[in-house]
Amino acid sequence: MPEGGPKRKRLLIAFAAVLTVAVAAVLIVVFAGDESDGPNRAHINLDAEAGSTNGIPPDERSGIPPPPVRQADLKKAAKEAGCYLQLHLDDKGHRHIPPDSLMPDYETSPPTSGPHVEPPYQQADGAYAGEPKAIDYLHSLEHGRLEIQYAADLPEEIQRELKGLYDTMYGGALLFPNNEMNYAVAATTWTNLLGCTSYEGRKTLDAIRAFGRETWGKYGGEPVSAFKFTGPTPAEPREPEPEN
Repeated sequence: MPEGGPKRKRLLIAFAAVLTVAVAAVLIVVFAGDESDGPNRAHINLDAEAGSTNGIPPDERSGIPPPPVRQADLKKAAKEAGCYLQLHLDDKGHRHIPPDSLMPDYETSPPTSGPHVEPPYQQADGAYAGEPKAIDYLHSLEHGRLEIQYAADLPEEIQRELKGLYDTMYGGALLFPNNEMNYAVAATTWTNLLGCTSYEGRKTLDAIRAFGRETWGKYGGEPVSAFKFTGPTPAEPREPEPEN
């Protein structure tokens, strides 16, 4: 064996051990960061007075950032996206009902007004991976909220694009799948409905953004500020980075 061979071998073993520990440390930091960031991605409003998750799991997926707005006019954006726009629908009442009540017969799907769950079971702001009960999320609308809903069988990429849009306007807003409606995507506020039978990418996102700016916080009779929230709102969203 050449002179210094055993010493060199020991040095190589020690170096390999140090390198392994360093790589492991980096991986731990990376994965720990992802895990700790997960719940934050759902933007669930955990304020004690803001409502409840009602056992619905959070949507912790990372969203695909939306492109900048091209069409900001609500009626034009809805038309270009092929969406049905219904504003100032009849107000079907504000009666509170217990959380175990039978589902009322609502005149629209998704519903935009009518009997809804009593406090504190209103669905809290946030992105959800499951579908809340209509009586729960309808109460949230009464407090000025915007709700973005989508058919659960939409492709994953489309769902993540909607999640990315939601990430820019999550203050006082909700996002969740809806298996009961006949739309691919819908947005609602109290007595207002934007229903889209197909998803048209940027055009649909523009229609939702315009709907939020036009109707968020203005309807329902109960102040949106009654429940604390933080972050960008549908009325003042975080603007995407300009395209090059």
